[in-house]
Amino acid sequence: MKNDHDSRMQFAIELARRAGDLGLKYFRDLDSLTIESKGHQDLVSEADREVELFIRAAIAADYPQDGIVGEEHASVAGSTGYVWVIDPIDGTANFVRGIPAWCVVIACARDGETVVGVIHEPSTGETFHGRLGGGAFVNGRPIKTSAVTSLEEGSVGTGFSNRADTENVAVLVRMLLAEGGVFFRNASGALMLAYVASGRLLGYVEEHMNAWDCLAGMLLVEEAGGMVVKPDPKTVLQDGTLVITGGRGVFPKLRELCSEVFKL
Repeated sequence: MKNDHDSRMQFAIELARRAGDLGLKYFRDLDSLTIESKGHQDLVSEADREVELFIRAAIAADYPQDGIVGEEHASVAGSTGYVWVIDPIDGTANFVRGIPAWCVVIACARDGETVVGVIHEPSTGETFHGRLGGGAFVNGRPIKTSAVTSLEEGSVGTGFSNRADTENVAVLVRMLLAEGGVFFRNASGALMLAYVASGRLLGYVEEHMNAWDCLAGMLLVEEAGGMVVKPDPKTVLQDGTLVITGGRGVFPKLRELCSEVFKL
């Protein structure tokens, strides 16, 4: 099983980089990009759709019996127990406005448990990757979550979910500030999770995230020595999950704050 996960991880790394190259072509020609709104602060472009089709075609060619769940197209049922969970461009709001903070996200789950996670940021050329039990890396270098023990020693990523009460984010930010902390948001939840895994952010919290935005990053955080609130493997692919992650030194405090704000 380990070797199978290794081969899936290598496949996902290479695919994410190729998909990122395709995304960059659209990113460098934004004037001709078609953009639509899916809802409040929720955009989609032809780049999202085309990059996802590219990823799906590659998976169908190499792992034809696996399932696929993605943001822009219908799910594909599989027969192996493995499901690829993909977000072709996380950070579309940045992408369509020319802000170079977006990424390609590819996770692979087996029976609802994430076994491979890859987050590739084309604008910087950084590829964050890991597999269950195998550690976490950026461009081949091992990464670790922050070892600090106080929220005063760094920034916490905060997400905005249009599936949750928007007032909760404001309350959480106020509480973070009261603890001597500070919030960080770059409009790409997956990228912020990768930054938690690499120790750049102390933690990342969001009341609700879709599976394609968070599964890869949550695996990376755990493999980098951090802590997460475990999603329910039976429902996460369809329904998404609450996300609370952080280095071990600050995770208990982050969970305490979120429990109060999100009424957990």
